[in-house]
This record gives sequence, structure tokens and C-alpha cells, in this order.
Amino acid sequence: MRHILIFLLLASIGLLPAACSRSRLPGGAPVSEEILKQADAENAEFALYRVTRAFLPTVAQWPATGTQESLHWIGSSQGAKTQIIQPGDKLTLRIWDSNANSLLTGLEEKSVQLQDVTVAANGTIFMPYVGNISVIGLTPDLAREELQAMLETIVPSAQVQLSMLEGRNNSVDLVSGVAQPGTYPMPDRNYTVMGLISAGGGLSPTLNNPQIRLVRGGAIYGTSVDALLNNPGYDTLLRGGDRVFVEEDERYFLSFGATGREALHIFTKDRLSAMDAVSISGGLQDNKADPKGILVLREYPAEAVAAGNRGPRHPRVVFSLDLTTADGLFSARRFQINPDDLVMATESPINDVLTVSNIIGNFVGVFNATARIGN
Repeated sequence: MRHILIFLLLASIGLLPAACSRSRLPGGAPVSEEILKQADAENAEFALYRVTRAFLPTVAQWPATGTQESLHWIGSSQGAKTQIIQPGDKLTLRIWDSNANSLLTGLEEKSVQLQDVTVAANGTIFMPYVGNISVIGLTPDLAREELQAMLETIVPSAQVQLSMLEGRNNSVDLVSGVAQPGTYPMPDRNYTVMGLISAGGGLSPTLNNPQIRLVRGGAIYGTSVDALLNNPGYDTLLRGGDRVFVEEDERYFLSFGATGREALHIFTKDRLSAMDAVSISGGLQDNKADPKGILVLREYPAEAVAAGNRGPRHPRVVFSLDLTTADGLFSARRFQINPDDLVMATESPINDVLTVSNIIGNFVGVFNATARIGN
């Protein structure tokens, strides 16, 4: 029995040259040297840049890449604490008159009410004995004074009370991304985006790095919720007819190789560093990934390499990060990942040696166990 095991062990050792000749096991991540040595070729299909502290200011001036929207946002300003009347609003008028021979009230009545008088498209309302009166652009208090002044020419003892229900032109739509979407009336002209989101029950907890979009007229404005919450100057005033919706960040990067997960990852915040991307990808695989060979593959537009522009020397760029040095670690925390980047963790060449050693160890373990049984 022992002779048979020795024969099998020797046969397995005879296969070692073939095993060692392979660069890696099937399905493994690429070894960094396999990619980086191609950059030295005369007709290299990509440009290689090593990410260091000295290199970071240079790459920061290169053009943006990837599928990302470039939307502006409107800064905040202070609005009035009152509302103004717009077409479509509904006014309720209560007119008091104590005159016994009043044109407006009966013998047993002291007041009469005109319910839900809609402001016409031209900004006027109709009042009996007076006719059409323009109230557009007036606050409810100024409109009440105007109506009473017009009415006093007919009924000197009359007094007017006015209340308003906001219509479409004094309301905003909260479309999606909150607990309670719907149409919300603006209580005054100091109504902001954060106030609207709060009225809608807050943000949906399922959204990843939620983005705010404001549609006003024919323009779309955008920012992130994170930027809004951390910058009070982003809490813009709303206007009647605005539409606001909240959506998940659509930007993503890919992870490949000896990372914890090979997958598509949505951006979790506005700016992601290379270290963030490694963490989101599940880190590096123990005893497999090469911390000296973290690569970021990126493709720049053709105009980025045109003469006179600040950009790389080739549209296809490979950035190399070394996480075994202090400079590499700090640089990885400052190197920005762009949408559509591919973050690749290469495989350490030593893994092939470890794999063969494990095979030999298994055979030796079996041999020793059998030897003890034979004894």
C-alpha cells in the first residue's frame, strides 16, 4: 500500500512543471504584471499612470468621464411670509352689514358668504353690485382691503372677511421618492424644497444616494440630498407650478478580479475615492489579491487627448495604485472614481506557488495518515 502512495506522490510531483507554467488557475483574476507590461509596448493600446501624491493635482484637471448629468441648482433666497393670489385660487368672502335696509343681507341676517369664488385666468373675481375686480398678485390682506374699498362705494357700512384656498398656480407637485407624493399648496412665498420634502413624509429609505430634481418651466435643476442637507444655501425657494422628484443616483462603477464582489455598484455618495470603491466592492480577497496591483480602467473622450487640452496621452487609461505604501494609501483616499470606471484587483503571482504547495501538502498528509494506519 505504501509503495502505491509513493508512486502517486511522485507522479503528482512530476506534474509540477506544468502546473507552475500556468500564470494562474482558471477563473482567477489577472496578474498585474500581465497588464502593466503592455504599457511599455511600442504601440500600447492604453496609457499607464501610477497614482501618487504628486500625480493627483494633474488628474484632477482632466475632463470628466462616464454617464453623469451636469445639472445646475438654484441657490436659496428669502421669501415673503405671505401668499399672493394667482389664477385658479379660490376665495371665500364673508360680507358683514348691520344696516337694516342692506342690499346684501336680509332682515334676520348680519352677513352673507360667497363660497369658493375662483380667480379667473385674467386674475379677476366677480362681486355683486361691484362687478369684476382684479386681485392677481395681491396678498389676501391687500385683496380684502381692495374689495372692501370697492364695496363701500355701494354699501358704506359693509365689512369684508377673506380666506384663500391655493389653486394650481400656488401649489407644487412632489412626484416621487417620498413617503406621500402628491400636490401640496404653498402656505407662503417662503416655501422651500426641504419644507416640501418634510410635508411629503420624508425620503424613501430604499433610495441609494438620493438625488433631487426640480422641474421649473422648461428647465431641470438637480443636486443631491446629501449636498442639500449639508449646505443651507441649497434650500431653494419653490414657485407655484414647480415639480420636484427624488430618485436614486444612476451613476455606477464596476468591480472585477480579486475583490470581494464582482458586480455593478451604485454610487453611495457624491464623490467616491478609490478606497471607497474597494470597500464597497467587499474589500480584497485574502491570500489572493495583490495590494500592489489595484487598477482603475477609464476611457476618456477623444477631445480629451487633443492638442492643447489638459488630459491623458491616450483615451484608454489604466491607473495603478499600490496599497502597501503610505503614499499609496493616502493617494487612494483622494483619487476620485468616475462613473463607469472599472476597479480591478489583480491576483498576486505567489498564489500559483501556494496552490502547488497545497497540492503537495495534501498528498503528504494522506501519506502520513496511511503510514500510521500501516504501523
